Amino acid sequence: MLIREATARDWPAIWPFFHEIVAAGETFTYPPDLGREQGRDWWLLAPTNRTVVAVDEAGTVLGTAKMNNNHMGNGAHIASASYMVDPAHSGRGVGRALCQYSLDWARAAGFRRMQFNAVVETNAHAVRLYRSLGFEVLGTLPEGFRHPTEGYVGLHIMHRAL
Repeated sequence: MLIREATARDWPAIWPFFHEIVAAGETFTYPPDLGREQGRDWWLLAPTNRTVVAVDEAGTVLGTAKMNNNHMGNGAHIASASYMVDPAHSGRGVGRALCQYSLDWARAAGFRRMQFNAVVETNAHAVRLYRSLGFEVLGTLPEGFRHPTEGYVGLHIMHRAL
């Protein structure tokens, strides 16, 4: 697996699984009816932030991550990131590789911590992955997310030092 900078040419490969994940409404706070162009604008970040794709040896996009400042001004030393793995390629370590890549990027860019603002508590796979990489739950906003089948569930704020 290779992780490289994403370009606008990657969007046609990202969009199908991005749309599937967002439309499911189970893990992201994006509107479930988010359109292709607005999704692209929200996901493909301009420098100094970064968006990457994980690709296999044939060049197939397996997943993607975006990495950015979590805050501005006097809080600009805190990074954040989001990850999406094509469900057709889940269970192959793509999410872990993307998360580790984002931690390395943030450390190299001089960030002191990484913070995730809205980890849906029912997203057990993500919570387990983040914990295994050293993230802690700082707190949970009760009923902060309206899950399509579970109803109102909590949103974790997670962080780790870099």
